[in-house]
Amino acid sequence: MTTVVVVKKNGQVAIAADSLVTFGDTMLGPRFEANSKIVMVDTLVGPTYIGAAGTVAHFPVLRRALNSLSLEQRLLGSKDEVFDTFTRLHPLLKENFFLQTKEDDNDPYESSQFSVLVANATGIYGLYSYREVFEFKEFWGIGSGRSFALGAMQAVWAKAKTAKEVAVAGITAGSEFDKSSCLPVDVFTIKLKA
Repeated sequence: MTTVVVVKKNGQVAIAADSLVTFGDTMLGPRFEANSKIVMVDTLVGPTYIGAAGTVAHFPVLRRALNSLSLEQRLLGSKDEVFDTFTRLHPLLKENFFLQTKEDDNDPYESSQFSVLVANATGIYGLYSYREVFEFKEFWGIGSGRSFALGAMQAVWAKAKTAKEVAVAGITAGSEFDKSSCLPVDVFTIKLKA
């Protein structure tokens, strides 16, 4: 799958991801494909970076779907705004991009089928398949390398000076130990608004 992390520390926000794509047992590393698991969209709070875990199809779909919304509809500056924006996206994902919304017969809601992390000048957020939204205070990760990344970020947290340093440690650990993640690290940083 992948390793994607978000970090907020010392007035800085960072989002980072590994750079491996897999097709079953076949690896397609950055030497062969210009893959980025992080997309940037313009929003009213400034540049917003979104990293996704799951199928490779999520990346162009999320980029196209988000950019099809007007700037006023791309509100990603709070938990509620992230929820509202992705709720607005859901019918678009179904109608224009043919999203399969069913995961299980007992689903409480239609699934959007992805896990994403959001980073911008207002903070760091996570959104999951039923549009559950979390606002993280320090750091978090998604994907198959998440556990390794979380452990590494916890280990360096106290000594690290920047969010970027913590994020790179997380992706490096995920890439070292998760078979579906690999270096180099793709990382973006933003100054946190006071």
